[in-house]
Amino acid sequence: MPTLTRRDFIKASAAGFGSVVISTSLLGCSSDTRAPQPLPYRVQFLHGVASGDPGTDALILWTRISADAEQVPVTWQVATDAGFANLVRSGDTQTSADSDYTIKIDVRDLSAGTEYFYRFIAGTVISPVGRGKTLPQGDVSSVKLAVFSCSNYPAGYFHVYAKAAEITDLDAALHLGDYIYEYAADGYASEDAAALNRVVQPDNEILSLSDYRRRYAQYRTDTQLQQIHAAAPFIAVWDDHEITNDTWRDGAENHQSDEGDFTARKLAALRAYFEWMPIRPVSASDEEIIYRQFRFGSLVDLLMLDTRVIGRDEQLAYADYIDPVSGQLDAARFSSDLNQPNRTLLGTEQLQWLLDKLQQSDSKWQVLGQQVLMGRMQLPAAIALQQLSINDFAELAALAQLAARAQAGDPTLTANELAYLQANQQRLTPEVVALLQLPAIPYNLDAWDGYTAEREQILAHALAQGKKLVVLAGDTHNSWASNLNLSDDTAVGVELATSSVTSPGLEQYINLPDREAAAATEAGLVQLVPALQYANLYDRGFMLLTFSQTELHCDWFYVDGIKHSTAALLPQRQQRATVVFNDTAPRLTLSN
Repeated sequence: MPTLTRRDFIKASAAGFGSVVISTSLLGCSSDTRAPQPLPYRVQFLHGVASGDPGTDALILWTRISADAEQVPVTWQVATDAGFANLVRSGDTQTSADSDYTIKIDVRDLSAGTEYFYRFIAGTVISPVGRGKTLPQGDVSSVKLAVFSCSNYPAGYFHVYAKAAEITDLDAALHLGDYIYEYAADGYASEDAAALNRVVQPDNEILSLSDYRRRYAQYRTDTQLQQIHAAAPFIAVWDDHEITNDTWRDGAENHQSDEGDFTARKLAALRAYFEWMPIRPVSASDEEIIYRQFRFGSLVDLLMLDTRVIGRDEQLAYADYIDPVSGQLDAARFSSDLNQPNRTLLGTEQLQWLLDKLQQSDSKWQVLGQQVLMGRMQLPAAIALQQLSINDFAELAALAQLAARAQAGDPTLTANELAYLQANQQRLTPEVVALLQLPAIPYNLDAWDGYTAEREQILAHALAQGKKLVVLAGDTHNSWASNLNLSDDTAVGVELATSSVTSPGLEQYINLPDREAAAATEAGLVQLVPALQYANLYDRGFMLLTFSQTELHCDWFYVDGIKHSTAALLPQRQQRATVVFNDTAPRLTLSN
């Protein structure tokens, strides 16, 4: 398949890909100060408003017009109050079908660390009001970020967004990808879509620019998604489903040869993403680049990465290493391929950019906003290959330990232990024993566990530079907290991963019937994975990060369901992780 080239992006840009109006307009600079006049056609703001990519003096403003007209004139306004008594910026623009009637304004010459309110006016029709905030400068005492991932429209209601929108002092909202999903109406997690009135549009798997635009348009009619966009500026990156499942540099698991050219599909997907998301093109000459930096004063240096499009090598697959006759894993060949030193997730240019930015950073905290788990999630091969469940493995491993102690004549075995062993000895068949003796392997080769050399390089660099490294992740639909260690177990940083907004997680894949069963499996998983400190395998929710000069608090919030029209938070499932660095060594503690 052909590779997406910079020339492709330049051609797409000329057609409107990522277009944004840059404005430093002051109040009163508009050429027409007359009272607004009705337009000769109906105008609506059906998709809300949004802000994003804040700078110390700039903010992207976004909306979309619904109107039956070739071009629609629009006025935008920025004020320091929600009533717009104190206007500080305003201007005029227009939109058309070339940009799917979306509008993006890059408002400049704003004040640092300042809350602003904004709106759009078309004729006499006024949009909803949004709240934005610029990045602070200098000494900053705290930064508060909400973190989201994986919002699948047909899977359920977006209550998670609405609950986060109730937090009135957010500095920004981070979306780590899978903002939309590409599947057809009968696809992934759509079994309740008709009952919930959330059947996707169009009903086919999305492939063309028109398809992707329609899917974004449907998502953005969701009032709960509109609430979080209006509440805080977004800092977003794409993952795979904004294009298609398990995307890599030159292809994807969910793209087949009869679905057309993959490069054309990817270009269409990314153009729609830039049209519908409040994101600023990073480079005027190269819109292939989405990785970028946000500095919250001297406190937080946020580096947003692209682990999907620009550089990722194709994922390994265990099926390619299983002997078709014996069913055994060729562990030696797999390990050799997995640990190839040139295997990359980021690509050469992005990796060097990241290493340079980490070295240059003098903030208290260095934070990577990216998509997939970086922590080592190695499980016994019998579990990773789904030959034994976590609970069955734990039971059988404990039984095997008893058998080994009995065979060695361990005098400390109790009567109850001997009786249990005698009653269950038959479970330790030769096949089970062989499964228990398999090595630990990564459970997810689509994550950093599939790109080990590059991960080691990044962690070693952060350690050598003495950075307070915090990695944020989404993608898995479950919540995690892990220590980030080098291969020799030297502590480097921590990883905090958010649950999904609606997409089902391990509770569905491993059939956890309720939260009680999930809690037992979570505890077993934490015991099995040395670096793992916390897991929630059942609930949908978001993370709230609060940075201070001395510590980071991460609060996981969960809703009590996504299949009913209303929802409440689950205080009994809320979890807090506190992260501190002592002489650059990280320490992560958990509390309820």
